[in-house]
Amino acid sequence: MRLALPRGLGPRLVVAFLLVAALSALITAALTFRQARNAILDRTQNNTVHDLRLQVNSLLPNLPPNPTDTDLRTFARQLDRASGSRRWHTAVSRDGGPLIGTAGQISSALRAAAKGGDTTFYERVGHTTGPRLLIGMPVSYTGRGERAGKPPELVLYADLSLHGEQADISTLITAAWTGAVPALALAVAPALFAARRVLRPVRQLRTAAEKITSGALDTRLDVVGKDELAALTGTFNTMAATLERDDAELRRMEANARRFVADVSHELRTPLAAMVAVTDALDEDARSGTLPSGTVGAVLLINDETRKLAGMVEDLMEVSRFDAGAAVLHLDDVSLRTIIHKTLQLRGWREPGEVITELPEDDPRIRVDARRIDVVLANLIGNALRHGAAPVTVRATTTREAVVIKVADRGPGIPDDVLPHIFDRFYKADAARTRSEGSGLGLAIAMENVRLHHGTLVAANLSDGGAVFTVTLPYRPSQEDMS
Repeated sequence: MRLALPRGLGPRLVVAFLLVAALSALITAALTFRQARNAILDRTQNNTVHDLRLQVNSLLPNLPPNPTDTDLRTFARQLDRASGSRRWHTAVSRDGGPLIGTAGQISSALRAAAKGGDTTFYERVGHTTGPRLLIGMPVSYTGRGERAGKPPELVLYADLSLHGEQADISTLITAAWTGAVPALALAVAPALFAARRVLRPVRQLRTAAEKITSGALDTRLDVVGKDELAALTGTFNTMAATLERDDAELRRMEANARRFVADVSHELRTPLAAMVAVTDALDEDARSGTLPSGTVGAVLLINDETRKLAGMVEDLMEVSRFDAGAAVLHLDDVSLRTIIHKTLQLRGWREPGEVITELPEDDPRIRVDARRIDVVLANLIGNALRHGAAPVTVRATTTREAVVIKVADRGPGIPDDVLPHIFDRFYKADAARTRSEGSGLGLAIAMENVRLHHGTLVAANLSDGGAVFTVTLPYRPSQEDMS
């Protein structure tokens, strides 16, 4: 009878958790081994100290009131002979002096810790012959007789091998490996199989999602099985197909919209040019007083609105050129000061009444498209005058890497909910305002012109009020500077 493997993701995860539990049991066994190891060493250490103290207490009364080096050497030998199976080697230090006895591996750290104290100290060290236990034990010694004087400070040191304990620990390690290796061998195979079965579709989904993110919307996956992952793969394919269909539709609509805007703008340009010429002539007549007084206001209004409409058509055509990738740079060597002052003069902005300029004294020459930078500055300064408060400050600085131009106003600033959309086309901060002085494309066109120079345009609010727009252009030295 053939057993069917569970198809659901849940049972597979249960099996995986069981394998994790088996691994946890293995870790528990390892921790138990560690505790047992420490218990073996601690028991040996405590028993050795207990036996050593018993021998010291039994032999200490035989020492004279002021023992000589010979007496202490005899005392150490007697302790060595009394070690029995522990085979320790002892040595005695009097008043911090040299060691007297057979223990010759006592470290200076242990001697410093045991000197002048009343606590037994231990140290486990490695040695070429195996691990060893070092003990430093202060000895309470009181001289006898009236002439005994101040009793000497005695410290007993012992050195013994932990070879037997090491053998016991090795046995524990062998037992642990004997039990763990088969368990690991049995657990690894199903764990790898389950992980492979579960993670392979996940990896395929991730790879497919990355392809879709990069633009390959025709990516599809083969549906294998009937579990949750198979259902997820089918849903992914449906989503990818929907995205591909919607993307194609959006691209078609976007292309039609761009073509419509370009065509309409182009068709409107010629009649608008004629209308502007006619309204300019009527405007001159109206201002010269040759027209009836009742028609002067209407003529001025028509002329103003016609110019606004012509400006909007020009903006739409400029946007169409950006969308079509037809916008190009015509770089030239120009003075930074000249660009900024010409922008102010062409628009009739007074300095310092409406605009304050702070420009470098050396008046650097930079290599840019002067017409496009003029458009950028005109849009930023005009926007600051319309929506901020005069005077608007235009501050320019240059470094070896960049040209930075900041346009700051003294108005209320840009609301936080508007700031992320400030460069969007046709975006209006006030939805109730159905009509504005501009086309709604000025900041978007400024952004496109800055990007065309491989620069950045950022909007922010000043801490003391007002908005600031920062234009950063890569510094291209003029041909004269390069020569």
